[in-house]
Amino acid sequence: MVEHNVRCDHTCRDSCAMLNEALRRETASVRFYETVYDDCNAPEVKNFLGEIVDERRSHILKIIQKLNELHARSQAMDGIANSFS
Repeated sequence: MVEHNVRCDHTCRDSCAMLNEALRRETASVRFYETVYDDCNAPEVKNFLGEIVDERRSHILKIIQKLNELHARSQAMDGIANSFS
């Protein structure tokens, strides 16, 4: 099993470094599976790869949604903090 040297440094403000890294890796994964899909001639395997691509794309959308939620929450907290300044 491959060990990944990715660690959270817990310094996030309005984003998350770990989610950004997950987004980068999921996007690379989709590109890989799309390439394999394009090269595949076996209908059963091609359908299977298409399902994997669709699942990975839904993961990407979920990550983007969470990053947007974190950003919006941070902006709201900044607005509250600025109202006391």
